[in-house]
Amino acid sequence: MKISSAAAGRAVAGVRGPAFRRATLIAVVCCAVALLQACADESRRDLPPWVSTQAPAAAPMHIRTLGADQQFSELAADTVARRLPVDTSAGPLRILALSGGGAFGAFGAGALVGMSQAGERPEFAVVTGVSAGALIAPYAFLGSTWDAKLAESYTSGSAAHVLRLRALGAVFGSSLYEGAPLARLIDQYVTDDLLQSVAAEAAKGRLLLVATTNVDSGEPVIWDLGSIARYGGANAHGLFRDVLVASASVPGMFPPVVMHFHKDGQTYDEAHVDGAVTLPFFVAPEFAASAQDGAPRRGESVYVLIDGSIDEVPQATRLRTGSIVSRSVATGLHMMMRTTLELAGTTAAQHGVRMEYAALPAAYPQHKAFDFSAANMRPMFEYASACAEHAHLWTVWSQDSIASAAVADGSGPVPCPADDAAIGRLARAAP
Repeated sequence: MKISSAAAGRAVAGVRGPAFRRATLIAVVCCAVALLQACADESRRDLPPWVSTQAPAAAPMHIRTLGADQQFSELAADTVARRLPVDTSAGPLRILALSGGGAFGAFGAGALVGMSQAGERPEFAVVTGVSAGALIAPYAFLGSTWDAKLAESYTSGSAAHVLRLRALGAVFGSSLYEGAPLARLIDQYVTDDLLQSVAAEAAKGRLLLVATTNVDSGEPVIWDLGSIARYGGANAHGLFRDVLVASASVPGMFPPVVMHFHKDGQTYDEAHVDGAVTLPFFVAPEFAASAQDGAPRRGESVYVLIDGSIDEVPQATRLRTGSIVSRSVATGLHMMMRTTLELAGTTAAQHGVRMEYAALPAAYPQHKAFDFSAANMRPMFEYASACAEHAHLWTVWSQDSIASAAVADGSGPVPCPADDAAIGRLARAAP
């Protein structure tokens, strides 16, 4: 299926900003990532940091979970996985991983709504989110009854004014933009009804997990939002919101979020930023590896929804600082995403789990990841929704081929993700 380039092109019409501002923003973000240790908010209390038990990427993942005593602990993923439902009478266990991508989150949101409209959206036992994916994750977790809210958040233009420059604060503070507009926007959608609904689903054993990056340790932290909704009490709303804000706070662009919590009777203050700094997306293999009795699960599926592309359109790059930095950062992020996707696919195959993934074709007329205007996000949402509704969204992973592929030059109709040559050649669909 193909979507007309004219319709897709509405996303980029009239929104190009000055080149100098673009280069400056990219440089600030790059410096902030490189100097992550130095970007903590000076206002936090000088308390000893919680030394995380989060293991290296090759070791089992740990998840920060809130208990009924309102104390946090870090549990191994296989321990948390024992909560998952073992009754498969309603169908096999399904896992959804949502990546970061800024304004490209409109792609992921549209894809979920389109699946609902087609009657092909399953209930996901596990939903994980990073950055923009973290903001979509609660709605993905709660299902199609929340599609109207999800669509509103990505098509109404409510996020258009989230970037507010800090003036001199950008020089002497911790970010280029103020954090309050982003926090207010997210707070608007974290309602009591949403928290109660998340808590009810978490009580059934389903998992809603979001990643942030700890500024001090430079490591990812996986938060169990379902446990926060269930046991957070009067603090549930603030904790839930702060995790989402932190996961979406690109370092250098937005200030770190200082998280206040309790563990073993001690109060901790930790500064957290965008989860995508350390994880493009995440799937713990323990969730699909075995049931509570240790027996293999049957028929599991992992869906990876990438808010952005995994390939770039070849283009001439001006030999100027801004252009070189911009191209280098974009290339590095694409390669990290591809590598993570390949690792996830290999791991899924080793456990006998089916993996499907979707991403924006490189031919889609993309623009700024931080253009939150309705003119940019609504066409992307509608494109993804149409592709999902007509069953042209997902590509099945198979390691027959992981070679890079030539991509379209952006002219002519834009193919849906399932019809894109580069996406398909990354992992050829299984028969």
